[in-house]
Order: sequence, then structure tokens, then C-alpha cells
Amino acid sequence: MDLRTSLGQYKLLAISEGISYLLLFAVTMPLKYMYVIEMPNKIVGMIHGVLFIMYCIWTLIYGTNQKWPLVKIGLALLASLFPFATFIVDAKYLKKEGE
Repeated sequence: MDLRTSLGQYKLLAISEGISYLLLFAVTMPLKYMYVIEMPNKIVGMIHGVLFIMYCIWTLIYGTNQKWPLVKIGLALLASLFPFATFIVDAKYLKKEGE
């Protein structure tokens, strides 16, 4: 993954957003609601929120620059709403872009 390219940056962002989503719901939400430890949820929640917004913006920028069809851009944006889905976008769309 070459971070000097927009594809490399987009791939890193997609993976980071997916990891933050999983951390938020699999780790910090149970800590918050089962053990009443709220601070990790606030920190990871803020990080996830920033990564989510960056992913959405970068999807629009990258998809427009690469002349993706609107359906493909829409699916990539929709992927940010489901855990594991940004990993699928990386595997299905972005690996093909790099070839």
C-alpha cells in the first residue's frame, strides 16, 4: 500500500474506519454498558466519528476522480454504516483498482 497515492490513502482510511467501528462496538460499548466505564467509549467514539466523516468525503473525492458509477460510490458510502463492510469495499473494489 503506497501512501503517496490517493488509492493507498483511501485503502488505509477504509481499513482504519472499519477497525475503529469494530473497536467501538465490540470493545468500548460493552465496557460502557456492562461495567460503566465510559471514557474509552468517548475516545474511540470521537476517533471513529472523525474517520467516518473522512471516509465519506474521501469516497466522494476518490470515486469522482476515478469516474466511478454513482452506484459504486453509493455502495462504498453505504459500507461505512455496517461493521466489516469497509473491509469488503477494500477487497472487492480497491484491490482491483491497484492492479
